Amino acid sequence: MAITPIPQNIESVFSSTTYYIDFYQRQYKWTKEPVERLLDDIFYKFNQDYQKIDPSLDPELASDRIGFYFLNTYVTNTISGKVFLVDGQQRFTTITLILIQLYHLGKSLNSQLTDWIKDRIYGTSGAKKNFWLQHQNHLPTMEGLLKGLPVSDIPVKSGITAKNMAENTKFIKAWLEHELKTLHQFDTFIYYMLHNLEVVKLEVMQTDVPMVFEVINDRGVRLKPHEILKGKLLGQVDKQELELLKLNEIWEKQISMVGVANTGSDNDEIDNFFETFIRSKIVATRSAAEKYTFRNYHRILFVGEVEEYFRLNRNAANTKKFLQNDFIYYTNLYSRIRTLRSAHNKDYPFLYFNQLNELTGHYLLILSACKLNDPDEDEKIKIISYQYDKMFVLLQLQKAYPNNLLADLTYSISNEIRAKEASEIAGIFEKHLLTAIGEIKNVTITESFGYNYFKDVGYNDLPTRFSRYFFSRIEHFIARETGGEMQQSFDNLVRNSGNVNGHHVEHILAHNDENLAAFNNDEEVFERERNRLGGLLLLRGNANQSSGNEPYADKLKTYAQSLYWNATLHKDTYHSNLDLQSLIYRHNLTIRAMDSFGPSELEERHRLLAQIVQIIWN
Repeated sequence: MAITPIPQNIESVFSSTTYYIDFYQRQYKWTKEPVERLLDDIFYKFNQDYQKIDPSLDPELASDRIGFYFLNTYVTNTISGKVFLVDGQQRFTTITLILIQLYHLGKSLNSQLTDWIKDRIYGTSGAKKNFWLQHQNHLPTMEGLLKGLPVSDIPVKSGITAKNMAENTKFIKAWLEHELKTLHQFDTFIYYMLHNLEVVKLEVMQTDVPMVFEVINDRGVRLKPHEILKGKLLGQVDKQELELLKLNEIWEKQISMVGVANTGSDNDEIDNFFETFIRSKIVATRSAAEKYTFRNYHRILFVGEVEEYFRLNRNAANTKKFLQNDFIYYTNLYSRIRTLRSAHNKDYPFLYFNQLNELTGHYLLILSACKLNDPDEDEKIKIISYQYDKMFVLLQLQKAYPNNLLADLTYSISNEIRAKEASEIAGIFEKHLLTAIGEIKNVTITESFGYNYFKDVGYNDLPTRFSRYFFSRIEHFIARETGGEMQQSFDNLVRNSGNVNGHHVEHILAHNDENLAAFNNDEEVFERERNRLGGLLLLRGNANQSSGNEPYADKLKTYAQSLYWNATLHKDTYHSNLDLQSLIYRHNLTIRAMDSFGPSELEERHRLLAQIVQIIWN
C-alpha cells in the first residue's frame, strides 16, 4: 500500500477540485461543540499574533507575520476522475460554512476580498454553479446559505446534514461577527485562513480505503461501530454496482428504521441489533457471547467463527447478497419485535409482557429461530415470547432464579432452536426449564411447576416489580375469562409507582393483635405467612395507604371497589355474576368470598393462585 501525503493550504484545497461525499461518510453530525473547537483552533494562532501587528500594515503583509496552523489530514480516493472524500467531511463541511459566512460578513464590511472568498466556495462552468464540496442531496440548503436567507427559511427537509448545517451557521455567524469587527482585522484573517491554514491530503487506493477509514476514525473523532461497518462492507463493492443496486440507500433505510441518533452516546439501536444478530447465529453460551458486543462487532464480523459463518471479508458477492437479503430481513424482524413489545397487542401479548419485566432475550431467541424469509415467523414469535415469559415466571415463583440463570438458559436455548421448525421450539424450552429447576432443587422433576416449590413463595422472595406483574397477570386472566376489560392498564399495575394511579403490594393480614393471635402469637410464623402470595394483592396507592392496619372486615369494603382479584374476596361480587360463575365452573377453581381471613383462608388463597398459574403458564 502506498499513501502519498500532499501539504495544501485552504486556497488550494478549494480552488479546482470537486469533492464528492463518499458512501463511507456519515451524515454531517457536527454540532456546536466540535464546531466551537475548530473555530478555537483557527482563531487561537490568529488572535495571538494579530494583537502584535500595527493596524496600518497592509493586510496581506500583516498575515505574513502570523504563523501557520495545521488543521489535520483528509483522505481521498479517486475513481473514474471523481475525487471522493473518505475522511474529512465533517471538517470540510464546517470550513465551507465558515467561508460562506465570511463571504456575507465581507460584503457587509465592504471588503475587496469577497470574490476571492466566493471562489473558495464554488466554481462555475458556463451558467452552472459547482460547490467544491458536493453535498449532492443537500444543494438547496447550501444555496439558501449562500444567498444569505434567514436560517428559519433555509430548506432542511433533506435530512440531518441539512439541519446541522443550518443550526451551526447561526453559531458560526455570531462567532465571526464577534471576532472580526474591523475591515483590517477581517482582511488579515482572510489571508491568514486561506494561506496559513494547512492540511495534508492523503490519496489512497480503492482497495485500501476500508482499512484507512477505520484506523483514522478509531484514533480520531470516534464514529459509531455501524458507521465503520458501513465503510468496510460497502467498500468491497464496485461504486457503479453500489449505485445500480442502491446498496447505500438500503443501508440508510434499514439503520434508520432500527434506530440511529444524532447524539454522543456510545451506541445506537442499530449497534444493539448487530450485537444480537451475530450472537443469534454464532453463540452457544453466555460466556462466548461476551466476545461479541455492540462495541466491537464491526471488527469481529470479518474474523474467526463469525467470518466462517457470514463469509463477508473481501467477498463482494457475499456482501451484496447479505445486504439485499439477510440484512433487510433481520433488521425488519428486529424492528417488528421492537414495535410489538412497545404496547399490549392481543395477537402478540407476550412480547409486551416480557418488556414489562425489562426482558430482552426474545430478540436473540426469535432471530435465532427464524430462517431467512421464514414462513413461520408469526408462529415462532408467538411461541418464543410465550415460552420465554413462562420460563421467567416459573423460575421466579419456585425460588429457582439465581443470578445469570435466565441469560445462561437463553443462550443455550438460542443455540438449540437455531433455524428449527416451530413445532420443536416449545419442547426445547420445556426440556431446559425442567433441567434447570431440577439442578437447583437437586432432584429429577417431570413438571415445570410444583406446589411444593411454590407454597412458601412470598413478598420477600420476589422483586417488587415482578410481584406487581404477577398480580397484573392474575387480573388479566380474570378479565379475559369473564369477557371483561382490565380496570387498570398494565402500566399502572406494574410500572407506575405514583400515589394516584400506581398500584402497590397490599398485605391482607394487617399487623395487629387480632391477626397475630390467629397464628398463636408467633411473630416469626405470622410474618412468614402474611407475606405469602396468597396473603397479598394489589391496591391503588391512596387506597393502599388508607387501608393500612384496618381490620379485615373494613379492608373488604375497599377490596370490593378495586381490582377483580381483590373483589373476589367480597360476597357482593358474586351476585348475578354469571361470567364469574362460568369461569369458576370452567376451570374448576376454588374462588369464593371470604368473610374472615386467617391461616386456612390464606392457604386456600395460595393454592388457588397455584391453580391459576398452571392455567396461565401451562
